[in-house]
Amino acid sequence: MKNISGSLCVATLGLLGCASHQKEHVEQPNIIFIMTDDHTTQAMSCYGGHLIQTPNMDRIAEEGIRFDNCYAVNALSGPSRACVLTGKFSHVNGFTDNASTFDGSQQTFPKLLQQAGYETAVIGKWHLISEPQGFDYWSILTGQEEQGDYYDPDFNENGKHITEKGYVTDIITDKVIRFLDGRDTSKPFCVMFHQKAPHRNWMPAPEHLGMFNDTVFPEPATLFDDYAGRGRAAAEQDMSLARTFTDDWDLKLMTREELLKDTTNRLSKVYRRMPVEVQHKWDSVYAGRIAEYRRGNLKGKELVSWKYQQYMRDYLATVVSVDENIGRLLKYLEDKGELDNTVIVYTSDQGFFLGEHGWFDKRFMYEECQRMPLIVRYPKAIKAGSVSSAICMNVDFAPTFLDLAGIDIPEDIQGESLKPILENEGRTPDGWRKAAYYHYYEYPAEHSVKRHYGIRTRDFKLVHFYNDIDEWEMYDLKKDPNEMNNVFGHPEYAEVQQEMMSLLKETQTQYGDTDPEEKEKVLFKGDRRFQHRQK
Repeated sequence: MKNISGSLCVATLGLLGCASHQKEHVEQPNIIFIMTDDHTTQAMSCYGGHLIQTPNMDRIAEEGIRFDNCYAVNALSGPSRACVLTGKFSHVNGFTDNASTFDGSQQTFPKLLQQAGYETAVIGKWHLISEPQGFDYWSILTGQEEQGDYYDPDFNENGKHITEKGYVTDIITDKVIRFLDGRDTSKPFCVMFHQKAPHRNWMPAPEHLGMFNDTVFPEPATLFDDYAGRGRAAAEQDMSLARTFTDDWDLKLMTREELLKDTTNRLSKVYRRMPVEVQHKWDSVYAGRIAEYRRGNLKGKELVSWKYQQYMRDYLATVVSVDENIGRLLKYLEDKGELDNTVIVYTSDQGFFLGEHGWFDKRFMYEECQRMPLIVRYPKAIKAGSVSSAICMNVDFAPTFLDLAGIDIPEDIQGESLKPILENEGRTPDGWRKAAYYHYYEYPAEHSVKRHYGIRTRDFKLVHFYNDIDEWEMYDLKKDPNEMNNVFGHPEYAEVQQEMMSLLKETQTQYGDTDPEEKEKVLFKGDRRFQHRQK
């Protein structure tokens, strides 16, 4: 499905190679790729979520298209970003986990756009260790292990380290608008607009502190999941509200006196970045939470329920800022007359658990975090209100941008262009893929999610957990959308299981991830984090 032309390379672009030349007579749209960190479809009203209203995200969906089956191929921040940039899976682009370093010399879609005449920028979270390449301008968050800070954040701006005053979601948007104001108007532009929010530890903007303190959010049906009938991976993770959620970093249960006294505490370091007036508002907002916790003597399920409410109050307040700043950007483009000339994409680096199965974080191939939001607005090609059920993955983003810009898609890109879906009211093209592929590598590491790979079709999911265990899981997604009942090995699913096993091998062959467990021993040879361990 890739658009590879043969011998008609334009002479002036010959040095770029036929794989990246601009096709004749193609109107090149501007592209703004908005990606948040850990935002999940459960917290978007355009996806039917009931936790929060997201009117500006909803506008993109209502005036464009919503993809209901978009999946991360490795639900972790850095790897997801590398897959987006390259259109290739982690085992090919080389960035398998957050301790990797991205090889910036490799082919990326911003480089190909830049070579074809686009002005390019990346602003906000980067989290790929190496400095960006293929961008005319970049300003990326540093500090907190490259996650950046919510208050008065540090940036590496074209190689210069600076500190900006204010709240990170507003600052990143300011930088995007400033870049657009100063751009070369003779060129189309592509901006990768990467927000930090709503990444842990979910610190709201000053004006949103405490905005949900009086709200009681509905609990997910699986909040008290006991993982019965499933394997060790679900039972042995370290990402639960009950066990993993911390009193200081996550729940913010430290008074001003405690924060100023304990200068080594992570929360204390972040608190001391805040302006004094923000510190005082923070103190007043969290005082009630601290008092409630210390007098409550909460235990068991009651404590988990209480933690869940505090989690939602902070997480969702950071999402409010993201949505408001999307509104700012849309208004800016509208005022400049560029809104309808610009492909607006909103997504996240993956989904996230909001208490489902008793968890927060991501990493698993389970639905809440494998599934990611994807909404696109471009009225010149997309009919308003379109919805697609086609199975797509974040490796599809790079070829889609190239295709929309009229640039030939290199043969080595593994994703497929979504342009035929965008232009056909969301309909799934004939011969489209049957399954999304997934492979997670980061174990042993934070949150103790075991290594696994698998496929997800429209109706079933097959997962293999490996390395220190050898366990399979399969879920009937129509009957069991919450993935509570592992049917792998059940006689009544024998035929489906065989079909899924065959499709898994076929998919791994297609993407060159054959014998993934053996390949890892070579890929990570000498790296102690990735030694094959037996318990």
